[in-house]
Amino acid sequence: MGAPKYEYKKILFRFYSNLLEESTVETLWALMIDPVKGYYKLDNIPFYVPGLASDDIILAEYDEEEQMMTYRELVECSGNSTIQVIVREAGKDASSLRADFKKAGCPSEGLNERYFVMEIPVGLDYGPIRQHLVQLQEAGIIDYAEACLADGHRY
Repeated sequence: MGAPKYEYKKILFRFYSNLLEESTVETLWALMIDPVKGYYKLDNIPFYVPGLASDDIILAEYDEEEQMMTYRELVECSGNSTIQVIVREAGKDASSLRADFKKAGCPSEGLNERYFVMEIPVGLDYGPIRQHLVQLQEAGIIDYAEACLADGHRY
């Protein structure tokens, strides 16, 4: 008999966004890792959900009112961090910035040419990445927020 086959689910997150300054929802893909306990592992980088990062383990349950699987609580932090980046400089798009950060070991997901989220993987030194973010911010090219900063990336 083979290993159990787990599946991906869309999980609903309802929260207040400081970035958007309003109550909002976001859905994220997650892999079911324990169907009995309702544990899921986040499979993408949250665009707006605060305090979570890819590979975090969460508890989700089916919500009758929402009519879908809905986030309840964080079970275990992955150690990854999530950085939100807004491009401020006219004529500069996110793709070149994303490529630079990818070379430094930080995958990202873009929403459009002005906004993207970036993952700082658990084993990566955040110091040089943060220094680059600060330089870009001071030059007026971007603004950024540390939406989820894991213990290993705190300064």
